[in-house]
Amino acid sequence: MSELLDRIDRLNEIGIALSAETDTPKLLELIMMGAKSLTRADGGSLYILKGGELSFEIISNDSLDIQMGGSSNNEITFSPIPLVVEDLENHSNVVTHCVLSGKTINIADAYNEDGFDFTGTRDFDSKTEYRTQSMLTFPLKDHEQEIIGVLQLINARDESSGEVIEFNAIDQQLAESLASQAAVALTQRRLISELQVLFESFIRMIAAAIDDKSPYTGGHCRRIPVLTMMLAEAAHGTRIGPLKNFCISDHDRYELEIAAWLHDCGKVVIPEYVMDKATKLETICDRIHELELRFEVLRRDAEIRFLQGCLQRDGEEQSIGSLKVEYEQCCQQLVQDFEFLRKANIGGEFMSDDDVARIRRLSEMEWIDTAGECRPLLSDDEVTNLSIKRGTLNDDEREIINSHIIATVKMLESLPFPRNLQNVPEYAGGHHEKMDGSGYPRGLKRDEMSVQARIMAIADIFEALTASDRPYKKGKKLSECLKIMGSMKKEGHIDPDIFDIFIKERVYQDYAEEFLDPEQIDEIDESSIPGYSLRR
Repeated sequence: MSELLDRIDRLNEIGIALSAETDTPKLLELIMMGAKSLTRADGGSLYILKGGELSFEIISNDSLDIQMGGSSNNEITFSPIPLVVEDLENHSNVVTHCVLSGKTINIADAYNEDGFDFTGTRDFDSKTEYRTQSMLTFPLKDHEQEIIGVLQLINARDESSGEVIEFNAIDQQLAESLASQAAVALTQRRLISELQVLFESFIRMIAAAIDDKSPYTGGHCRRIPVLTMMLAEAAHGTRIGPLKNFCISDHDRYELEIAAWLHDCGKVVIPEYVMDKATKLETICDRIHELELRFEVLRRDAEIRFLQGCLQRDGEEQSIGSLKVEYEQCCQQLVQDFEFLRKANIGGEFMSDDDVARIRRLSEMEWIDTAGECRPLLSDDEVTNLSIKRGTLNDDEREIINSHIIATVKMLESLPFPRNLQNVPEYAGGHHEKMDGSGYPRGLKRDEMSVQARIMAIADIFEALTASDRPYKKGKKLSECLKIMGSMKKEGHIDPDIFDIFIKERVYQDYAEEFLDPEQIDEIDESSIPGYSLRR
């Protein structure tokens, strides 16, 4: 009775260990070692059912000193065992019969057992000078009573003499009890793994959808996780400076990478005509073509006036000559004015006050539409958009774009993240904050943000500066990007310590070699980067 109670205690200990183990190979190994310990078996094999075949996962034999599969790193070379051979159920093999029948098979002596083909077992014994005698083979059933695998134990040993004996009824009952717990643990691990794969696939699908939604930011959501993790690893590895104590575990890495994938999920609510606004006049289409038509109307009106004047001054060559000069000057001015508006529409250069004033003067010109009504050359909305000093977005549109981070925060905070991902909303929602509190959406200051959120802020800025797929600008050269970011550090916009690590560990170079066009990668003089002190 004392021995039985000890074995039951051991079964409980194994059950607790099974429920706590998260690594599948170690879990499989724990099942095998636990079953051998409970039944005093010399060896055994653990199979998992995959696509109509039993695949070897663990092979263990103490007498032969064999450990294959699991955490041993010793590859199993045996082929899977099919449940069906030539359209017939394979009942000749013990483990496949166990699956097909769903019953435990207890064999006292394999060499004296009829009904099964032990050719493979005898060949193995012959090669290894081993004798397989007693066998206990039982199915692993999940919570729905579906068989997910088989555990086969070999050669039970008498605890006193060490002689091989058959597996008794208590051995079988304990082994079956362990099998039940093991199947639950394996199913739980499989379900967790499948849910994790589904979760990660869903996240990547959202990121891909955002990138696909805008042809001008395609790849942004895929590049940010890479750059974020590069910088996080660099910060983790630093051993000097203010961040020398910063370290991240595998759990922390996973959480930060998930946040990086989700950092722009709020862009799903941003209208395409704003997100993809390639020129200042673009809405559904680029309205510069409407302006071109108006200028063509003005040119034709000038031509009509010229021709009418010629008819009225028939034969007066001097008078006609002056009309022609006036007409040609008018056409030339119209060409220059339209070319000015066409370039202003691109938004690639900073608009000066003089340029804005010229746009307002042009708006005072008039043209006659098809209804014969006199209209201003530029509408108020067109003046507002063409007068944008930098980029292509007006104030209202920029506010819409900025609202994506508010949407991101709302979306992420509404999700019931598990404990290991609780910080995802904070990490993802902070990449537009500035260290001096002038960022958005919450106006957080540096000491109110985690290191991870500050890392993402730098990653987002650097990716945006170097990106060559934006509609209104070319990707900047590496040296120009670093100078801009150095100035941002001096102005209190980005974390100074993380920026120093970004430069010191040459994270920018590793990223550039992987993602930047060759013509963007130029020579870097780190001593010329504003706000950065060269430290090695």
